[in-house]
Amino acid sequence: MGSLQSAADLPAEVQVLIAGGGPSGLFLALDLAARGVPSTVIEPRTTLDHTRPRAKTTNARTMTHLRRLGLADTLREASPLPVEYAQDVIFCTGLTGPAAHELRRFRNAFQLVPGRYGPQPECGQQVPQPVLEEVLRTAAERHPLVTFLPGWTVTGVSAPEGGAATEPCAVVVRDPAGAERTLAAEYVIGADGGSSAVRRSLGLRLEGGSAELSNISILFRSKSLASAVALDPAVQYWVVGSETSGMVGPMDRDGTWWAIVQGVDPSVTVTAGDAAAMVRSLVGSDVDIEVVATDPWTARMLLAPDYSRGNVFLVGDAAHLNPPWGGHGFNTCIGDAANLAWKLAATINGWAGPGLLASYGVERRPVAARTIRDAAANGKALAYHFADPELRADGPAGDAARGAARQALAVKQSEFDSLGLVLGYAYGGSPVVLPDGSALPAEDPIRYVPSASPGALLPHAWLADSRSLYSALGPGFTLLADAGSLGGADAAAFFEPVLAAGARKGIPVTVAVVGPSVDGTHPADLWGAPAVLVRPDQHVAWRGNSPVEAAAALSVAAGWAPAFPPARPEEPAPTPETRSARVDAVIP
Repeated sequence: MGSLQSAADLPAEVQVLIAGGGPSGLFLALDLAARGVPSTVIEPRTTLDHTRPRAKTTNARTMTHLRRLGLADTLREASPLPVEYAQDVIFCTGLTGPAAHELRRFRNAFQLVPGRYGPQPECGQQVPQPVLEEVLRTAAERHPLVTFLPGWTVTGVSAPEGGAATEPCAVVVRDPAGAERTLAAEYVIGADGGSSAVRRSLGLRLEGGSAELSNISILFRSKSLASAVALDPAVQYWVVGSETSGMVGPMDRDGTWWAIVQGVDPSVTVTAGDAAAMVRSLVGSDVDIEVVATDPWTARMLLAPDYSRGNVFLVGDAAHLNPPWGGHGFNTCIGDAANLAWKLAATINGWAGPGLLASYGVERRPVAARTIRDAAANGKALAYHFADPELRADGPAGDAARGAARQALAVKQSEFDSLGLVLGYAYGGSPVVLPDGSALPAEDPIRYVPSASPGALLPHAWLADSRSLYSALGPGFTLLADAGSLGGADAAAFFEPVLAAGARKGIPVTVAVVGPSVDGTHPADLWGAPAVLVRPDQHVAWRGNSPVEAAAALSVAAGWAPAFPPARPEEPAPTPETRSARVDAVIP
């Protein structure tokens, strides 16, 4: 952690300044540090507010990013609820008493799967956002390449005229005592939230809309609720009630709970007494309730028109605001940081071509747009939309109402079983991905089809030696080869053109030969090719069987040469022969 006390102590120039020390800003700083790049993180908050837990879902993809930094196990140990505690989301008419009927259950929600997970090296984890931030803060404070300054604020940024990337930006910072000074930064990252001062300085406005009704989050304690719950343990209970509808879930196993009451009139002030009454209505009994905090909010669907200007970049909530339905907001923020980190580090470390950093917004903005669309669709089917007074009734009328609700609630599957959204995003149209004429799997929020089509996330597998395939990846690019496809040839010799191409530009390349997975599947069958070139963020840049083609693909993937344009409708799709000819032409 930085020991600077006043604005006068700041150096006149820094290389990377990150405005905002929330999850995306801290993750970016730590990812840069893992790649040898120092940064300065400016964060207004001196402490973390545990009474407003905000995000609670860290999905499998984010946990895998944290695994890369050595923090996945640390976060699991810090979480008050282990994965083994509960994995399901239950829709119900209440939590207590004989009128607590289960309407529908979504199993293994949010990729919560005890034991070894298949689609990624890590499964999901339920953990309050402040706990995650504590883990990231502690790691940042301990890392010598991260200067973390809580209590400081970035008030404005002046980018060079015309967005020139050759001149530093002028950044105005304010220290905890209120003194301001201007310093020069080669790169500025706006990770400063929805009201981002960095984004406003660029003249960019988030575009989109908001939900008509608001919600109120309630953190409360109860000594008797846990023993009164008549349903199985769950990470979330969605209560479909005619008077009060919303969500309830345990924050820990010591009597702290959270609730979200949905469909609240934003003009109405909710007192602590009102909040306690709402919670009792949700759970269905007069249990003891101590309201700790309330937090009204409105779901917003907003997206920045651009993610950068010159050497100023936006990540996380500064670039997009997602509705929380599905738990994708914070996870999308981490995805931004992971994408930008390796590209920025490559540029600073001198091996990135001029096109690499420019690909950040091209790749990440469509992911945010897709995520917002899906979350907004789930926001049109909240608990109160399924309310029916007959749901609590006994007899045939109640049975019929509950049966109808169960069928209607099938529409919520994509909110909890969203692996297609979490792992199925791809960068197929990116200028630093080499297309091979194959089509990416169709986008589906639920169904994830593992694919090594260029731009897709590398399909995961557990190898026969019990290692994760991802453990074979190096810190830079990795050329993965199927051992069975080499015919006994020495991998380093066979792929010498790739290593030589990397050496010419200083691009870090690891060659790794892997065998079958635990179920006997050969890598070539999983990838659709004998070899794949994997980027530092675990996405596929190229696949094929030609060492020369792989070498050319490395140049494209590092931003030194543009990928050839996709075939026009009247043109035939490239064959392996034409691909090689066209790709070889871009070797630097």
